Amino acid sequence: MSVVNQQFFNPIWKPCVSSCPLLAAQLLVMPMSNRELSVLSTIAAAKSTASIGEGNDDYVDISSGRAAAKGSGTTARGRRLLKVREEKRKREYERLHNYPAWAKVLEDACKHDTELRAVLGDSIGNPELMRKKVEERVRTKGQNFQKSKTGSVLSFKVSFRDFNPLDSYIWFELYGSPSDRDVNIFGSVIQAWYVMGRLGAFNSSNLQLGGSSMEFNPLYDAEKGFNVMPSSFHDISNVEFQDNWSRVWVDLGTADFFSIDVLLNCLTVLSSEYIGIQQVVFGGQRMGDWEEGMTNSDDGYKYFEI
Repeated sequence: MSVVNQQFFNPIWKPCVSSCPLLAAQLLVMPMSNRELSVLSTIAAAKSTASIGEGNDDYVDISSGRAAAKGSGTTARGRRLLKVREEKRKREYERLHNYPAWAKVLEDACKHDTELRAVLGDSIGNPELMRKKVEERVRTKGQNFQKSKTGSVLSFKVSFRDFNPLDSYIWFELYGSPSDRDVNIFGSVIQAWYVMGRLGAFNSSNLQLGGSSMEFNPLYDAEKGFNVMPSSFHDISNVEFQDNWSRVWVDLGTADFFSIDVLLNCLTVLSSEYIGIQQVVFGGQRMGDWEEGMTNSDDGYKYFEI
């Protein structure tokens, strides 16, 4: 093969040949000097580089073998990364300048309050989710995050208003609207009191050990306890709550009145340690702003089923 043919079939000529067939035919038949061949090679290389770069963001310069950038100076991948960084910067700006002040306060408080940090969990950074978690915490356990003893240091008032032990309400005025936790604790106390009364626990006819001394082994007459006249509660309603008032209807049946003393002893500790009670009223048809028939939870009504 001649020198001309060898130069023609060199890879650098391919773009030039494919784009100009007439020039290719002339090259095959015309003798050329080395200088002319060098000039044509430079022209062909420049033409191939320009044609390749027109349709590609990243292309290779065939004459040099190095990567060449388009006229804009950026690649497609670089522009994508730039867009991602810009979007991230905008989100960070919005978080710093449009972030609710109360959410920032909660985040700062979490640094020193392990209980609050446990309540918020993985919601930190998401104000809407933080708000829902705090509302759930307040609804179920009350509003005070720090206070471990939730009762009252004051004793409650006790009064009677035409109390009929066979058909009457017992009213309880609390210091505030009870949480779900408070309702559960308070209702459990009333339920335990009723169960003991139902099983005959409040029977003054069989108090054999009440006045006995424990310095010596006391004697208990099981036969006497078995034959004593039964004494038990008859019935009770669910414990109802409207705002800061609560009530329960009772039929104490044949139980003795010291069952009321037992209830008040329980409520005394309950009020001082857990749920503050302002007053307890035995009897009466309506107390405070209680509304008959209002059983909608949206209006502050709650109940504990016994």
